[in-house]
Amino acid sequence: MAAPEAVAEAARILRRGGLVAFPTETVYGLGADARDDRAVARVFEAKGRPRFNPLIVHVADAARAGEIVAFDDRARALAARFWPGPLSLVLPRRSAAGISALAASGLDTLAVRAPAHPVALALLEAAGAPVAAPSANPAGGVSPTCAAHVADGLGKRVDAVLDGGPCAVGLESTVVDLSAGRPALLRPGGVPAEALAEILGPLDAPADGAGGPPRSPGRLESHYAPGLPVRIDAETVRPGEALLSFGAHRLTGFVTERNLSPAGDLREAAANLFAHLRALDRPDHAGIAAMPVPETGLGAAIMDRLRRAAAPRKAARRRRSSR
Repeated sequence: MAAPEAVAEAARILRRGGLVAFPTETVYGLGADARDDRAVARVFEAKGRPRFNPLIVHVADAARAGEIVAFDDRARALAARFWPGPLSLVLPRRSAAGISALAASGLDTLAVRAPAHPVALALLEAAGAPVAAPSANPAGGVSPTCAAHVADGLGKRVDAVLDGGPCAVGLESTVVDLSAGRPALLRPGGVPAEALAEILGPLDAPADGAGGPPRSPGRLESHYAPGLPVRIDAETVRPGEALLSFGAHRLTGFVTERNLSPAGDLREAAANLFAHLRALDRPDHAGIAAMPVPETGLGAAIMDRLRRAAAPRKAARRRRSSR
């Protein structure tokens, strides 16, 4: 776990406009002072992230979130139930709050959350600033769930890495849009939709504006992808494929196997997903065959990530070893 002096130095780096990778309960984030246009621009540059794809701004608690976005009763109820935790809320952005328009990709809304990790919360308190932080990996690639993944993907493009051990949830936060009308689920994640529905009632499907930027990260068709092609809902294994399995099974013929959860536990599967994808992404494999996961609870988020990992890619990805 990161020492207090390391957290203090990381906070100083953020205040000077630097980039700090830090652990959350979901994945490691690549953080910059959300009020600093140049620092936020460095995040997009370091990741190779398109600037139309907005960032999530991390805060220590709901009170500080209320300083940069306009809360309503639904947002207050969700924050009281799930914060700190893996839930991001898209709300109207307060223009007077000084948040970089680049962090919001020019939208009048902003995604905010309070992470449930002691190192992340200590960093936010020490920095005294909201921190814009996407996942700490090259854009479109597999998200990092330990400090070594950050070093593997970003190298010297980050000024400091706080090591908080492996991420407990292992999937990005759920994103809910509360900016207008009925709530919409923009991205499934660490808080299951069923738990949200207990407070909000039915959630609409995403409604990103036609031709405009997405209102949430994680909305691009191809995302979370390793270098190898991924084949989902696999019922057989093709020659040369590695197998990403779930639960007990009788599949054979794989070169290598990683089981998300031999016991069929969705929490364990979520925590293992990205690390297992990375482990199977090897040049001696022809591809990755991924068995289906039940789409209940966290299973919906797991399958969302696998579908995006398997989506057609506009450009060939570099091998993981060269990231």
